[in-house]
Amino acid sequence: MTDITAYFTQYSPIGDILVIATCMVFIILFQTSYMNRTESFITLRNILALLIIAAASNVIFYTMLLNIESCNITLLYIMRLLTHVGLTGNLYLYVIYLREPLHLVERERIKFERLAAAAYILIVIYDILSMFLPIGFHITEDKRIISGFNMFILVYVFIISLIAFVLHRFRRRIYYKVVLAIAASTGVSFLVMFIQGLNQQVSFTVATFLFPFFAIMYIAHSNPYDLELGSVGYSGFEDSIDNAVKNKSELEIISLNLIGIEKEGSQYPRKIRRIVRKLSDEYFRFKALFDLGEGRFVLTVDSKKCNDLETKLKKLISEVSEDIKKADCDYKMVYGPISVGISDNNDCINLIKYIENRMPVNSGKLFTGDEIKAYREHRYIVNELENIHKNKDMDDDRVLVFCQPVLNTRTNKFDTAEALMRLRLPDMGMVFPDRFIPIAEKYGYITSLSLILLSKCCNQIKEFISEGYYIERLSVNFSMIDLRQTDFTQNVKNIILNSQLKDNKIAIELTESQNEKDFMIVKEKINELKEFGMKFYLDDFGTGYSNFERLMELPIDIIKFDRSLVIASASNKQSETMVSYLAHMFSDLNYAVLYEGVETEEDESRCTDMCARYLQGYKYSKPIPIEQLRNFLEKKVSC
Repeated sequence: MTDITAYFTQYSPIGDILVIATCMVFIILFQTSYMNRTESFITLRNILALLIIAAASNVIFYTMLLNIESCNITLLYIMRLLTHVGLTGNLYLYVIYLREPLHLVERERIKFERLAAAAYILIVIYDILSMFLPIGFHITEDKRIISGFNMFILVYVFIISLIAFVLHRFRRRIYYKVVLAIAASTGVSFLVMFIQGLNQQVSFTVATFLFPFFAIMYIAHSNPYDLELGSVGYSGFEDSIDNAVKNKSELEIISLNLIGIEKEGSQYPRKIRRIVRKLSDEYFRFKALFDLGEGRFVLTVDSKKCNDLETKLKKLISEVSEDIKKADCDYKMVYGPISVGISDNNDCINLIKYIENRMPVNSGKLFTGDEIKAYREHRYIVNELENIHKNKDMDDDRVLVFCQPVLNTRTNKFDTAEALMRLRLPDMGMVFPDRFIPIAEKYGYITSLSLILLSKCCNQIKEFISEGYYIERLSVNFSMIDLRQTDFTQNVKNIILNSQLKDNKIAIELTESQNEKDFMIVKEKINELKEFGMKFYLDDFGTGYSNFERLMELPIDIIKFDRSLVIASASNKQSETMVSYLAHMFSDLNYAVLYEGVETEEDESRCTDMCARYLQGYKYSKPIPIEQLRNFLEKKVSC
């Protein structure tokens, strides 16, 4: 038995009042600053709520003890129960919190959470039973306190031990200093509980539960503002977009990319800081500004909480654009609602960059459903190309071989053709080169496509030959990116040898490079494959500056005059004479001349007179599936 006065002397409300005040400060900080609002953060917010409940209930409990003669005993029990529910629930939520940073799988998570939940339920049941049975804390009819068995201490030690075990068991899944910080703060809590127990005090019991909260908030959820700009870093942006997507929030995004702007030491130039500060301060109340680095800032605005969003947005774009012009900076501004189809933070940034790549400098662009659709198709093509690249299946049915027949003016027969690539993707159907080639080159997938095309061309030529058709050769385009690969020549040789194709039926088309290093690479690769018996075409002659000295150094077989030269030769006599002179010069040097883009009888006649060896263009055929080349080839006459 314990006298009520003696029981109360073990407690001072100052500890609990301090806890409530500290929690209120955190609530204010949550409302006025930016925090990483993940599921773990929501758990911490609930921990804070339970601490307030526990501290307030504890103060009320001990206050009621002072007036026990007149107080409601049932309410007294309820206050004690709420204190234990708040504190034990707090420990249970710490166990819940650990599942995300420790990446616990469902089986691991359920096991530990059930153990903590069992302890939580135990203390609740025990305290409820104590109201009716003399098994724990209760007050006798003559107002004396019976302490009984302290189940809370047992549950406290159990859950703290469980947390320590989980941290130790999965310590390698998280940075070790984070584990040390959480473990040390929990250890300090346990130490304070132990010391106050030795001194028969309970005043700081609730306060000890704040220590792990401090550690976790500082380490995992602090995302401090730039004190001058009011901006938050990249992790805050990731959190903001991911939560908006998850909660289907209506969020407006304004991305400002200040091109070429770099920090001077730890800060942006003063003129840029003024612009960004204005972006943060003057237009919207419910917003967040993120500094993503390299001069890119993103402002997010809660659309539901913003009146006259469209008017304010127009004002922002107009005024900020004018300020940037005055600061003599280049910029691109992209803005629009996240609700139109963003899947995560990376998707958001990729969409912004996709739109920026297609807009002029010093302009703004509203993204709508059309831009989202185009971006989605772009990402789909990227993903399909990546899959084709990784699989390296030489028979991949998504890569189609088309071709355009080439007329041999000496025989007046179609005995060669240029191979062309198409993609047929499950969700898009036919995709043409002008759409996927730049993407493949950008992401490094073009060589895989080129080699698949080459392999399919070899197999198709073999099929033509086996059916008795005569084909002199099929030319395949390779880019400078392909030639830079150290194993390019070996890969080409292996594909041709594996196909068992004879008589050197494959030729390679290349475009001229102005880069000295690239020129040496081209020269080396051509010489290697020349020894293998292959012929080479110089593609797109006439579309840019041609260095004749370099051209003479390359063992090219066929010069392809671009369609622009065909058009130019028809414009006036002087141009025709110049093109004709070039063609005759190449012919005299033992190069064959092929004219591309022949579309009319006049084109054909003029190009023939200008020393054409080969003619190619829509006059004869548009690009066709290579299987249809049979319609142009002739069969060999059997003896």
